[in-house]
Order: sequence, then structure tokens, then C-alpha cells
Amino acid sequence: MKVLIDTNIILDFLLQRKPFFQDAELLFETVSTGKIIGYVTATTLTDIFYIARKHSGSIEVARQAVLETLTVMSICSVDRAILESALNSGFDDFEDAVQIFSAVAQNLDAIVTRDNRGFVSSPISVLSIQELLQQIET
Repeated sequence: MKVLIDTNIILDFLLQRKPFFQDAELLFETVSTGKIIGYVTATTLTDIFYIARKHSGSIEVARQAVLETLTVMSICSVDRAILESALNSGFDDFEDAVQIFSAVAQNLDAIVTRDNRGFVSSPISVLSIQELLQQIET
């Protein structure tokens, strides 16, 4: 199964944000063992760098966060067509729309998020971490 992992879940893991870290860690372990293929958008990496640097005050911590993500996750490209589709989609949250259209362009099976409000009209499945883990166990 190929899934796009929402930026917030990546940050939950990298920054060990409570109370979300434990589920995010389980998801990273599942990706690391090859049970699923995890994807992030190219724009997620810039968000990770910015937020990790702001959170830690360290460029090196921010670089390490991006490197760790690159090591584990595959990357969905974000090109003009994806940006235009997201912009014209009618979604209230442009960032979520970019993630949706990137996932669709990459033919992914689902988007994994803990904030499914931004993905209500997604043309592909939207799952929580627990829902995803239940699906792959059955």
C-alpha cells in the first residue's frame, strides 16, 4: 500500500510532539519495515525545515529532520499542474489541496492524517494512523 503522510504526522514524529508521537512512531516503523510505502510532498520538506528550525532554533536540527524524512519516505513531486489543480479545486486549505492532488498524481492509495477536516472532499481514501494500521493487519 502506498500512502501520503500528512505534514503534521511527520512533524509529530520528528519533534516528538505529545500526545501524537507514539502513533507517528508506529507509522514510521511500519514504513521502515516496508509494510507500506510512505510518501510526502516536496513542499512538506520545506515545511519540515522551517518548523523544525523555528521549534529548535537550530539549522542543524532542521537539516537532520529533512534528512531523516528523505531517508524513510518517497517524495511526491509538486509541479505547476498540481498547484493549479489545487488552486482551482475549491478546497479551503491550499496546502491540503496540494497534498491531495500530489497523491492523486502519484496514484497513491490513501492519505494518512490526524486532521481529516481538510481532506473531506478528497477523491482518495483518507485514514488515521490507527485506521491504516488496522487495514494492513487484516
